[in-house]
Amino acid sequence: MDEAFETRFDRLILLVGRLNYMWTNTESLLIHLIAGLTGANKDVAVIIFLTLNTTRARIDLVERLAKMEGRPPEIRDPILEHTQRLSRLSSIRNKYNHCIYSFDQESGNPKTILMRIADRKTDIKLGREDTVDDKAMKEIEDVVTQLSNANRDIWKVITQLSFPV
Repeated sequence: MDEAFETRFDRLILLVGRLNYMWTNTESLLIHLIAGLTGANKDVAVIIFLTLNTTRARIDLVERLAKMEGRPPEIRDPILEHTQRLSRLSSIRNKYNHCIYSFDQESGNPKTILMRIADRKTDIKLGREDTVDDKAMKEIEDVVTQLSNANRDIWKVITQLSFPV
């Protein structure tokens, strides 16, 4: 294994680790939104959060609670803005968490192999492959930065709305 390959792979692993850390940390803020929107204490909100085993289910719950009849726009709108933001950022996180990695023999670049079956009209397609080049790594870095900003902004909303912390 050459040094350039190891450096690229180490950089990818570090970036995916950062992405996972920032995602988990930011997604956990949904607990405070659940508590505030349901009027429950934080411990009850943690149980609800952990019972829902996907990000999509957790975001759906928060959005539905925010959209309930009688919810004032000053509560509903900032929450929906941030849940939609998380939904957009989740695609990159999902791509790098729900794949296996291989390496391009010629360039040495890591590659992702999507662990999904794409059903087509008359056939199926397995394991779409994408090269993780410098552009892809920059994209991961950008998402980590965006998650950091989202985290800070969601905390502001939680504080402004006096939701349980």
